[in-house]
Amino acid sequence: MDDSPSAQTYPRIHTAPRTDISQNQGKFRIHFNFPGRAVPHYDDHGYGPLATVVESFMDPGTLIRMHQHRNEEIISWVPDGVMRHDDRQGNELVTDPSHLMVMNAGSGFWHAEETLAGDPPLRMLQIFVRPHSLDLDPDIQHESIPDSVANEWRHLFGPEGTDAPLYVRNDVDFYDCRLDAGATTTLPSRPGWHTYLYVFDGAVEVGDELVRYTESALVIGDDDVAVTAAEDATVVAFTINPDAPITRQGTIGR
Repeated sequence: MDDSPSAQTYPRIHTAPRTDISQNQGKFRIHFNFPGRAVPHYDDHGYGPLATVVESFMDPGTLIRMHQHRNEEIISWVPDGVMRHDDRQGNELVTDPSHLMVMNAGSGFWHAEETLAGDPPLRMLQIFVRPHSLDLDPDIQHESIPDSVANEWRHLFGPEGTDAPLYVRNDVDFYDCRLDAGATTTLPSRPGWHTYLYVFDGAVEVGDELVRYTESALVIGDDDVAVTAAEDATVVAFTINPDAPITRQGTIGR
């Protein structure tokens, strides 16, 4: 059976448990969620241009020293708390529930991350997108985002030229949603694209599949799929063009 993205012509839901791929650096801990690993016999840890979704923890008073990324788009989504950023371009930025940051690393971007001693413990997602081309011009985007509305998807980034507040340089859209227990919405979709969902908090039913805290589901196909909250839940979703041209030379998101 051919399980490649282009071979799937009907909706199929692949669920994945909490990842067991982690790194523990004491005050900084990360868990790597690889969307391609949800699909049996699929030969890529990523899925098209979406390389990995990293659950990151930073204790108060943590500094990740200046370091370089290349050839990846890195998105920092912070639903609670603050993540403090500075870089060699002179930016000092705070990403929090009202702001989203996209680092278009391109040919090279140096940055550091920090939480101060008085900051709350931080749990966030750092999303790694494979760009369509190598050694693009480096840039950083840091923008206010619309207030979330309960039980509605919020479109936060997309390919260049979309109406999302921020962009990445490949065919991925990103949405988040806070669902009240019992509420139902429709999973974001685009014709010919597939959708990856990650449960940040709570639990939801994706079609007939129960997906719990830190678990995920990859929906292959673009038909409407219901998402119902089994309890209060915060979820994110990515619509992905599985046939988009990709590069695989990112510092982390290969």
